[in-house]
Amino acid sequence: MRILQLVHAPRLSGAEVLVKGLAIHHQRGGHEVCMTSLLPQQDDFADIRAELQAAGVTCLFPDVRYGRVGKLLHLYRVVRRFRPDFIVAHATLAALYVRLLPVHTPIAWVMHSGVNDFENGALKRAERLLSRRARAIIGVSQQNIDDYLREIGRHPSMVVIPNGVDAQLFSEANDACAPDVEVYPKQIVQLGRYIEGKSQLDTIRAFERVLQAEPEARLLLCGVVEDLDYHRAVLSLVRELGLESRVTVGGPRSDVAAILRASRVFAMPSRFEAQSIGFLEALASGIPVVASRIPSFGFASAFAGVNLVDTTDPEAYGGALLSALGTPRANRQLAGYTLHDTADRYMTIARKFVQPLRVSA
Repeated sequence: MRILQLVHAPRLSGAEVLVKGLAIHHQRGGHEVCMTSLLPQQDDFADIRAELQAAGVTCLFPDVRYGRVGKLLHLYRVVRRFRPDFIVAHATLAALYVRLLPVHTPIAWVMHSGVNDFENGALKRAERLLSRRARAIIGVSQQNIDDYLREIGRHPSMVVIPNGVDAQLFSEANDACAPDVEVYPKQIVQLGRYIEGKSQLDTIRAFERVLQAEPEARLLLCGVVEDLDYHRAVLSLVRELGLESRVTVGGPRSDVAAILRASRVFAMPSRFEAQSIGFLEALASGIPVVASRIPSFGFASAFAGVNLVDTTDPEAYGGALLSALGTPRANRQLAGYTLHDTADRYMTIARKFVQPLRVSA
């Protein structure tokens, strides 16, 4: 089968990391896979692109930032060139654009957003017009499906497919190379884009409390700088609290497995998530996890070494981080949340809509 994976922008972010895993898994399974996008590749995606190409996945990203018509023409050229049997569109804008094309290829739309995109009236009206151009609506969480039902209505094929990660890559038994950043024995790490919803400021305030009881602790923040003002606020708070020697504010990292293995605690105080790849990677690594009490993290509450707390309360959050520093790593079984599980579910959807077309042809 020829599968086209479409993303909004090739960048180091959760949806794109999932797509990389799916593309490589399906390519190795004997299928032909191509990855394309609406926007040009960002610099932090270079290592992922190298992995894709090494696995034989075709990458056809635009070289320039097109306008609306240019995006449609780019997608049309990609479809004509690659001739996919099935198209998987990740995220709202990508799914809207590809469904405007004059093609009959079955399309599945994957909803990754942790917020309700249909609060935007223009997106809501567009989706109501184009809804049936998608053969399947896939949510990475039940909340995605609930939002769709409430705002758009029922679709003939709706399914929840949780994200999955390569558990073997992140397991403690995997001997990954050491990260090329200085590692401290009592290091807390938070990975994620610098935006208000990821709440790095809450982690810094809580970390100040941790230092009062554990002065050897260190905090490492890594992520794509998406909101420049928020990133500046993070740097400003570190300086204001006098934590420059204890907190490292870094950029995006591709060696996530190594960083998780070298750290003692993983922090994730997100205000909203649909179904976080980063959270799953931390669970797979066995590292103690302290995260916010949001619905999408609830499934992990029974796992060993996972503490869901009110991360907006610096005392509660700081106390949980301090306790986690003394918690051993855990061996967690992520049945249903592995890359293999997720890839198989996507392939089931693809076969459901591709096979009837081949029979009728």
